[in-house]
This record gives sequence, structure tokens and C-alpha cells, in this order.
Amino acid sequence: MSGLCDGRVVIVTGAGRGIGRSHALLLASEGAAVVVNDLGGSSGGEGNDATPAQQVVDEIAAKGGKAVANYDSVSSWKGAEAMVQQAVDAFGGLDVLINNAGIAGPTGPIESIDASGWERTIAVNLNSQYYFACRAVPLLKRSTASPCLIAMGSVAGRLGYAFRTPYASSKWAIVGLVKSLAIELGPQGVRVNAILPGSVEGERMRAVIAARAAAAGIDVDAMREQYLSRMSVRRVVADDDVAALALFLCSPAARNLSGQAVSVDGNLEYL
Repeated sequence: MSGLCDGRVVIVTGAGRGIGRSHALLLASEGAAVVVNDLGGSSGGEGNDATPAQQVVDEIAAKGGKAVANYDSVSSWKGAEAMVQQAVDAFGGLDVLINNAGIAGPTGPIESIDASGWERTIAVNLNSQYYFACRAVPLLKRSTASPCLIAMGSVAGRLGYAFRTPYASSKWAIVGLVKSLAIELGPQGVRVNAILPGSVEGERMRAVIAARAAAAGIDVDAMREQYLSRMSVRRVVADDDVAALALFLCSPAARNLSGQAVSVDGNLEYL
């Protein structure tokens, strides 16, 4: 622990599992007080009875860190407002917002994707970014602790992605949002960047590969090999790789880094 986030208040959306969980644990280990958001229920508890968000909070607390669980939906004004207010009530303000929550959305040719699948993907992946920026920016402007906003995009936000048009469209839009906010908020000392993960090992990626294999009519193992062959380093990304980049973007070492869409993808050449 180097204390890179000592005294800073952080919100991480979608932090009960996967990349978001890694963000919350790493930043807490560096001294941040974290609001850990996950929609998976609101009943606290111990061990296997705890919700994913509470499990992360308990893990942080066991290591001497500070965190609170949040169960609000990211795809609503009310959820964003409640979460930002919780950061103020619990820890006195907000210094870092990590808009991490997102869904894979439907897989298939464009003519097979119904309106509900499209709209749900845009609501969670894109609208939530707007809701949280709108609610959090006033607090970030008041922060004196190197405030920053990190939006979780995807390598699909810089490459075309056949059969995943709702997801790719939402991630391209996030890059535009970040670059625009960086210009808007830079004079107030707020840095804004996007992280674009590639193929991240985990349950969601396995489901995506299976769905893509079905859409293409090939074996799941063959599709996985296709994904690996497109990465220069021939390995998938780990959650901790993405969290390490977020920590860097929060740190003093990145004080002049804003308006960037930074890939952590093993140099994914194409999708």
C-alpha cells in the first residue's frame, strides 16, 4: 500500500463483482473511502448470506478500510442522486467517480435485436454515465483532492463489433462523452478519462463467447481461440489489470492525463 488515494472518496458503480470489485478493493487498499454499488439486493449479512456489494464492503473492512454498500439502480436519475448523496452522508463529499456498471446486451444480427434489448443496453451502459456525471460533477468541482471521473468503456468503443451493435454503439458514445467532458471540466481542475478493456476473463466474457459462437455457428472453443488470436499478447485481460489502470489515472502521476480513451487489451487488433 502506497496511500495513493488517502482521504479520497470514491464511488464505483457495478462493484459487486468483476472489474468493479477489483476497482473497489484496490482503491480502498490505497486509502480511499468507497461507495460500493451493486444491484444484487439490499439485505446485509455475513459470509454466503451477504449480497455481492456487502461482501466487498466486508472484505475492505477486514483489511482496515472504509466502505459502504449501495443497491440503487444506475439506470435512473433517482439511483444516481441517491448514490451521490450517500457518498456525502457517509464520507463528506466525492473526489473520484468510476462509472463502471454495464451489461453485455443482446448478441445477433441487427434484424434480430428487438427494441427492448437495444433500449436496455443504452439505458445501463450510456444513460447511467450521463446521470452520474450530472449528479457528481458539482461535487467533483468542489473537491480539492485531484478530482477525476473515469468512464468504463470497451475496446468495442474504438473497433467495429459485428453482432454486438447495441453494446458497441453505447461504448463509442462513452468515448465522445468523455472527450467532451474533459474539455468542459478541465478549467475547473476535473480530469475525465475512459478505460477501454479488451477481452476480460470472467463469467460475462464466457457468456459473450458462447453467444458469439452460436451466432456464427461454430464451436465455443473455436470462438475462444479466435478471440485469443486477435490479441498481440495472446492472453485475455484480468480484472486486476483494469483496476491498476484506474489507480494510475487517479494518481498524481496522471495529473496531466485527461480526455483520453486508454485501452488495456493486449493490443486487440480487431473484433
